[in-house]
Amino acid sequence: MQRYSLVAIILHWAIAALLAFQISVGWALEDLGARGFALYQWHKSVGITILALTLLRIVVRYWKPRPAKLEGGWQGALASGVHVGLYAFMLGAPLTGWALVSTAKVKVPTLLFGVLPLPHLPLPASAHELAEGSHGLIAWLGIALFLLHVAGALRHHFLMRDGLIWRMIPGRSTALLIALPALILLGLVVGKAILPAPAPKAAAAVEAPETPENIAEPANVVEPAPDNAAANATDAAPEEPVGPPPAWTVQPGGKIGFSVGNDGQTISGSFAKWTAAIVMDPDHPESADIKVTIDMASASVGDAYQDGMLPGDEFFAVASHPTATFTAKGAEKTGANAYRATGTLSLKGVAKPQTIRFTLSGDGATRKVSGAATIARAAFGVGNGESSGGLAPQVALTFAFTARQKD
Repeated sequence: MQRYSLVAIILHWAIAALLAFQISVGWALEDLGARGFALYQWHKSVGITILALTLLRIVVRYWKPRPAKLEGGWQGALASGVHVGLYAFMLGAPLTGWALVSTAKVKVPTLLFGVLPLPHLPLPASAHELAEGSHGLIAWLGIALFLLHVAGALRHHFLMRDGLIWRMIPGRSTALLIALPALILLGLVVGKAILPAPAPKAAAAVEAPETPENIAEPANVVEPAPDNAAANATDAAPEEPVGPPPAWTVQPGGKIGFSVGNDGQTISGSFAKWTAAIVMDPDHPESADIKVTIDMASASVGDAYQDGMLPGDEFFAVASHPTATFTAKGAEKTGANAYRATGTLSLKGVAKPQTIRFTLSGDGATRKVSGAATIARAAFGVGNGESSGGLAPQVALTFAFTARQKD
């Protein structure tokens, strides 16, 4: 019996396994929300892979001779129609998915398997609904065609016993006859296995990220009244400052980090570029003059896909608001080596009051600084789109650096 070429056989089973994976994953994506972000990137990568393999399969189909049809009549016509439909599905599903991503309001970058960037198609945003509807419809039609194709192969092998399935097996080997179709089951199992764990129940409290040791609780929390000892300490009349307060230079190696809850998980990141101008006498904190400027384009959460979203309008709108600043005039001592400064945070074109808390360690001309703040992201329009629905309302900010007194 004439067989398909080896290249055609390899492509057939590889595409079948990948389609099974896509079907297994695709059913779950809509219910995962933000927890399915990484899986969504895999879904896109595998989809484009199927598109490329299908184009190659079409080339091979006309390059290498194909076995003649074994069945005519309406059964043969149905088989041919299913084959044509499958090719349309294998081309249409990835293309409509690509169009869907390209026309989405939130421009999520696509890196195929985290390596190769895939550009967006030059389509208008008005095509998004059509792409979305077409992608869903094609997916369901493809599943039906997939099942018809499998049913046809089983019919020929077990009922008609005409050996048709051997045309797609490289050699008359029972082991290969079992192993190659098992790739379809493997694709389904792998797709199911990599699904994220179920989200915690709504009633369960989301555990807040820990703050560094010795940092006071986040800002905007009402403090209890100080005990007598603390009151006596803070009520003591401070000494008059001698001369102007010293200015400090931030040394290399400091960090400003942030974290936010996301559907029961935590997304953590940092800003790679920032500067701080600090004037303060630790013994006279009311003399403080603080300004911190953050380059918002330097934000990273360690994931190329999500990093690509951060500069967009849904999050930091870097194109129109490249920096965020915190300024404060004066600070107050809240405990041994502990301080609080209330100033103004300007972020994404919005200025709001903001409090930070920090501690100082060391003495003399070098001090280590560590601190924290809690920022209400909605007040600044950060995370204002569909992909941000699972984000917690509060973002925890932490910072740590060494400062040296200027001569």
